[in-house]
Amino acid sequence: MEDVAEDAGGPARPAATVADHKDTTVDPAAAAVPSPVPVAIAPASLSPSRAGDFMQCPLLYRFRVIDRLPEKPSEAATRGTLVHAVLERLFDAPAAERTAPQAKALVPGQWDRLRESRPEVDELFADDPEGERLARWLGEAEQLVERWFTLEDPSRLEPAERELFVEAELESGLRLRGIIDRVDVAPTGEVRIVDYKTGKAPRPQYAEGALFQMKFYALVVWRLRKVVPRRLQLVYLGSGDVLTYDPVLADLERVERKLLALWEAIRLATETGDWRPRPTKLCGWCDHQAHCPEFGGTPPPYPLPVRAADSGGTEQGRMGPD
Repeated sequence: MEDVAEDAGGPARPAATVADHKDTTVDPAAAAVPSPVPVAIAPASLSPSRAGDFMQCPLLYRFRVIDRLPEKPSEAATRGTLVHAVLERLFDAPAAERTAPQAKALVPGQWDRLRESRPEVDELFADDPEGERLARWLGEAEQLVERWFTLEDPSRLEPAERELFVEAELESGLRLRGIIDRVDVAPTGEVRIVDYKTGKAPRPQYAEGALFQMKFYALVVWRLRKVVPRRLQLVYLGSGDVLTYDPVLADLERVERKLLALWEAIRLATETGDWRPRPTKLCGWCDHQAHCPEFGGTPPPYPLPVRAADSGGTEQGRMGPD
């Protein structure tokens, strides 16, 4: 799963229904301001998605977190939200009723709930008056749900937590937050963190990048509960693969050091306004090409005060109101 809606100041709020991996909702503090233009707030916390954004492209991070530029819903991301909602709701049923047909039967109702909470997803099928493309898309979601039963047996699982919002503050003041798809706790107390992915498993050489999110969650759980999770498990419904990793304390300490360095880079970019684009093949999928210099665009005026890069004056990890 993926994390909370925004990494700006103000109270945390999970995205609608389940976190949809894309963090498109607006911070409640900003929503209270009667203005058509979102109020810029310096970043005050970090989630796996936003950490990934900054590593991919600092300018993308700025567009999403500080400028809060709107993004169109995508079929793939919305399907992921829908499938996550179905897998979460299935555990409301008694163990004997957690079957593939029962899970597939939840798809239409969860789609209706998603449309109610996020009306913008209707745009995806606005040009589909006969509903043929929608029916095909819903069928693909059902196939992903059905494939899950070849990878795990929900009748033998009793999750301790589902869609668990977690937040921890490090000694530096940096707040880490996210939403974990599922937490399993063994009778012996061992913890397993599980995340569903509706795409395909990465090639082995890219597995470390895929595990970054899970190690992030493991770090937060360790900081909150003083327990190193026994296992991290990624369930790839797109390809039918399960990727597992058993972390040790040294793994989590390395991730913490990496996040602190990343946060320092974000702090400097926030204070100086220097958010440089980092062109990759992923740029072709970006919604913000009209504002990106790499595509001849101009970013919006920077909405936060700018200080010289060497001015200092801000404690590491503290970048605005909590």
